[in-house]
Amino acid sequence: MNTTELDRGDRRVIRVAHSPDSDDAFMFYGLASGEIDTAELAFEHELQGIQELNERAMAGELEVTAVSIHAYAYLTDRYILLPHGASMGEGYGPRLVSREFMDRDRIRASTIAIPGELTSAYLALKLWEPAARTIVMPFDEILEAVRDGRADVGLIIHEGQLTYGDAGLVLLEDLGRWWKQETGLPLPLGGNVIRRDLGADLIPRVSDYLRRSIAFALDHREQAMDYAMGFARGLERETADDFVGMYVNQRTLDYGPDGRAAVKLFLERGVEAGILPEPVSVEFAD
Repeated sequence: MNTTELDRGDRRVIRVAHSPDSDDAFMFYGLASGEIDTAELAFEHELQGIQELNERAMAGELEVTAVSIHAYAYLTDRYILLPHGASMGEGYGPRLVSREFMDRDRIRASTIAIPGELTSAYLALKLWEPAARTIVMPFDEILEAVRDGRADVGLIIHEGQLTYGDAGLVLLEDLGRWWKQETGLPLPLGGNVIRRDLGADLIPRVSDYLRRSIAFALDHREQAMDYAMGFARGLERETADDFVGMYVNQRTLDYGPDGRAAVKLFLERGVEAGILPEPVSVEFAD
């Protein structure tokens, strides 16, 4: 049976997948809590790490999923970007950290632990340093691997961007800051995509419910943060709130013209650098 034909009684089931992180949990709170009345649609939430979600999207398994903007380059035949749900680094983003300061030459010669080759963090790293030597490991093991000497440098995403100092590590480069200096644009990291075969009738309805979920969380911040703290991996509430504010904000409700331009430029730079195999047609479900 095609997944778009699944139903719960007389309600169409739409699977929505995102990472088990406080920012994504905050974003989807309105839907997950039932605060948003979805009428004829029943949303089922699936939580996995971003690399796993990227891979499942490659197989076309999910109706709606969070993906890396880097991964979207390989998904355009099956998925279209929703006009909301973006995670953008506004002069900040994935960070390179180590046990001690290193200059650029030493970083180039080092082994960098990364959270996956389809992540936007990896694409940003390769744009910053094409000769970077990398190994892949789960994102939540990278700080420990660097601290314990199993990797020279770590490429940190999610809450680790704020907590690397607690592990005794130092900042080498903030790739979001570098990108802002290079382009004047935010760094596009993640987005929500919807499968094209849902069709012209269903896509706008699903999109509206997801937009309303984001708006509800932003309008009911304390309530949504109570929920998001269940995904904060032991962070203090103040730190978790800071992290959520970095990646769920008005930009998440709407990319804006510069946000859309940033997505296109990020992927164009990937093509120019030979990291992406062919030009990407960026399309939004407006």
